[in-house]
Amino acid sequence: MRIWNKYLDWPPVWLVIFMAAAWVQVQIWNPLAYEAAFITFIGRAAIVFGIVLMGVSFVMFQRHKTSVVPKRTPDAIITTGPYKYSRNPIYVADAIILIGYILTLGSLISFALVPAFAWVIAKRFINGEEAGIRAEFGHVYDDYCQQTRRWI
Repeated sequence: MRIWNKYLDWPPVWLVIFMAAAWVQVQIWNPLAYEAAFITFIGRAAIVFGIVLMGVSFVMFQRHKTSVVPKRTPDAIITTGPYKYSRNPIYVADAIILIGYILTLGSLISFALVPAFAWVIAKRFINGEEAGIRAEFGHVYDDYCQQTRRWI
């Protein structure tokens, strides 16, 4: 358990786990399969968009000289760029990447994994991170939360 918490319990690892689950699900059981070049294109575009959103979000952390490490309280509240629209654009980017990947797999049933992924990320990371930020920044963070959604 210690190895899991220290080295493997990271959002990108969870993203890979859910992507692998979608792939396995498609291999085993895919009753709502589809094939459409346009949908595959949309899926790939979503993956690229998710990667770009993640990159922009990381840059915002660097500009504000604060930690991007999950489960660590940042030194500043970022309210510009993608953080103007979402309190967690990196996690939104992860979800977009997962959605894009599922689109490329051609499996409607795999979309059930998306809310499961969001739930895991909220329970494993977001809830604790937001509690730490709230303890550190108080009403300033509360005001930001009133203006900005957790996801989108």
